[in-house]
Amino acid sequence: MNEPVPEPSVNTAVAGKRWLIYALGVVGLWGVWGAFTGISAQKGFPETLTYCVWAVTMILPALYVLAKAGWKLDHSPRAVLYGLIIGLLGAGGQMVLFYAVNTGPAYLIFPIISLSPLVTILMSAIFLKERTTRLGLLGVVLALIALPLFDFSPEKGFSFMNGGVWFPLALVIMACWGIQAYFMKLANHTMTGESIFFYMMVTGLMLVPVALAMTDFAKPINLGLEGPWLASGIQILNAIGALCLVFAFRYGKAIVVAPLTNAGGPLVTAVISLVVANVIPGELKIVGLVLAVIASALLALTA
Repeated sequence: MNEPVPEPSVNTAVAGKRWLIYALGVVGLWGVWGAFTGISAQKGFPETLTYCVWAVTMILPALYVLAKAGWKLDHSPRAVLYGLIIGLLGAGGQMVLFYAVNTGPAYLIFPIISLSPLVTILMSAIFLKERTTRLGLLGVVLALIALPLFDFSPEKGFSFMNGGVWFPLALVIMACWGIQAYFMKLANHTMTGESIFFYMMVTGLMLVPVALAMTDFAKPINLGLEGPWLASGIQILNAIGALCLVFAFRYGKAIVVAPLTNAGGPLVTAVISLVVANVIPGELKIVGLVLAVIASALLALTA
């Protein structure tokens, strides 16, 4: 007589979905962080000091990840070089981002940043002679169509031609993080994700003196609860989200994790920002938002 096959335990089922739990954590944490990261500057806490707070919040997640890996840190010359390049591009993009969200709408800035795989794909094609799939090519085309729509108005033309700065800054961040992802692809062949994240933390702290030097301490600075304490509460979402991303890639397939986190986070940011701001973008910008979400998902599938 055949014995009944036991049903899988709840713990086993949960363990098999760990990647999804972490990936959804990234989407939620980064989505909320993106929507509210500009509040600190509005409350009188400068963008440069917000960067310093963000850099400090990276310490605990970095040490936690490294401890989970048995404190094994890749320290070959190549690993250190890749780590510094990846970290400086990421931290530099963060520094620009904190200024960008204080000058432009987060619901447009973050969808543009989500198109960073466009840069990664183009660099891989040029320098590594990689060829993308038809989905990747479609993503490239949609991204190129979407980008001008974010900044164009039939009445005023392109805002950056009239002194607007948020759109060029968003493109700079997109480039930084796209190039960063390219070097991550190279680094993953020779170093662990924990080491990459650790060097990202170190380089973030290395730029703190630069941020402090850029701070105008002659102006009033909010040092109360709505200053550094509010900033730390918002920026820790970014740090924990990055930690979740490491584990999402550890337990899940990159081909699934990448598009979910790359398109999901900016989409949550856009929705929250639109609700909070209580605005309805123009038709062209809505088209750009939709195309950007589709393009970022297609690009992430091939990046």
